[in-house]
Amino acid sequence: MRGIELSEAYFEACADTLRQEFPELWPRVAAGVCGQGSENFGFDDETSRDHDFDPGFFLWLQPEDYKKNEFRLSRAYDRLPESFMGVQKAGQSVYGNARHGVRDIAAFFRELTGFYPAPQTNAQWLSMPQYRLACAVNGKVFYDGPGVVTSLRRALNAMPEDVRRKKLAKHVALAAQAGQYNYTRALAHGQKGSAALALARFAENYTQAAFLLNRQYAPFYKWLLPAGKRLPTLGREIARLEELLFEPLAPRVPAEIESLAAAMIAALAAAGLTDHPAAFLEPHAYEIMQRIQDPAVRMMHVME
Repeated sequence: MRGIELSEAYFEACADTLRQEFPELWPRVAAGVCGQGSENFGFDDETSRDHDFDPGFFLWLQPEDYKKNEFRLSRAYDRLPESFMGVQKAGQSVYGNARHGVRDIAAFFRELTGFYPAPQTNAQWLSMPQYRLACAVNGKVFYDGPGVVTSLRRALNAMPEDVRRKKLAKHVALAAQAGQYNYTRALAHGQKGSAALALARFAENYTQAAFLLNRQYAPFYKWLLPAGKRLPTLGREIARLEELLFEPLAPRVPAEIESLAAAMIAALAAAGLTDHPAAFLEPHAYEIMQRIQDPAVRMMHVME
């Protein structure tokens, strides 16, 4: 059983107890799991159970309710069964449990994204890395009395189109620089380590761009490739890209980079983001920039 499934089953087993103890507050409570940790992305396995794997969940309160009810609700949460389905609930310290327990909605999402409510301007959206947004919208909401968490997560999933295009252009340009230019340059100089590093940077930026093309947020780098291989568009290419990282100096790598670049260009063209004829990715990054409506965003450096 995955962590999200365990947490949801534990919540369902405990919800009536909490509802009966807090009948007036319960309609204003939201419950679920999201944030950092492989379990919130569905990548947890036997290896990842050595930490942060427990039958717990968050109880989110709006700021005014949190001030009035956090102590009592936290004590009630602490009294829930210590184990469930053979898994021990994580212990609490005087500082609480950062993964689960009672949290202020505003403080919780500010910690993840830097904003509450959702960003209001393109500049605010541009300041947030994809992995922070991924942490805010992953996991699952089990119950949402006031609908606030559900509404916020929906808003966080709605990145403005100009911002998406700017971030996409950045990663396309960086992929071109690392893979189609610096990889072969490093080999020509006999710098094998630099070539391997260039290939890794190509892989990271290529996959980041693929997530944006799929209108999804890329997770933290250690889950980037496993998640990327699941993408409907370019997922198979990312699987090929991962194989290149096993042998970064293999003779086939330069040709594979060009083939992967061609697949990216085709995907960008299919999405109506470029019609440039170049086989090099960089001109396509500028084409994406030209399709941005906000002048302030359009005039930014492509790699910012």
